[in-house]
Formats: sequence, structure tokens, C-alpha cells
Amino acid sequence: MPTYTHRCPACGEFEQVRPMADSGTAVRCPGCGAAASRVFGAPALRGGDPAMRRALDASAASADAPAVVSSVPGRSRRATPVTRDPRHQALPRP
Repeated sequence: MPTYTHRCPACGEFEQVRPMADSGTAVRCPGCGAAASRVFGAPALRGGDPAMRRALDASAASADAPAVVSSVPGRSRRATPVTRDPRHQALPRP
């Protein structure tokens, strides 16, 4: 369930865990019982896996100006080793 922040005019801010279906209903301050208004803030989207955050940031950064690459990502620049063993000549080629 999400945590909502509310502000009481007399007591200040407090948090309340409620179902999303009840997010629009009136809330009373737990300290004084006065009507409290909901405080809207930024969603907590940065709490996930660091690798996923890096991938999302890289994707967002390249959306407007994609990076130019000179080779296929993930492939090494080393040449494929060629064998000189005569027994390997009889093997099928890909």
C-alpha cells in the first residue's frame, strides 16, 4: 500500500498508509482531529536496482541524441584464432 503525506494546519505533516482506493477520502489529524490536506510530492522512482537505473538513464540520455558506435556492442576486437592443425580441416565449417 502507498504512503501518503498529509499536512495538519496545527500539528504539521504526518504520513498515513492507505489503499489507493481511499486516497481521495478526507483525513483527520491523528494528534488533534482537524481536517488535513494531502501533500503531493515526487514519486519515489529511484529505489530500484542500480543496474536498472543506469539502463533507464542511458536510454533517456540517448533518446534525443543517440550515440554513434563504430562496432557491434559486446563483441571484442580480437580476431578469431585460426588453427593450423591438419585434423581440424576435416571439420565442417559454419
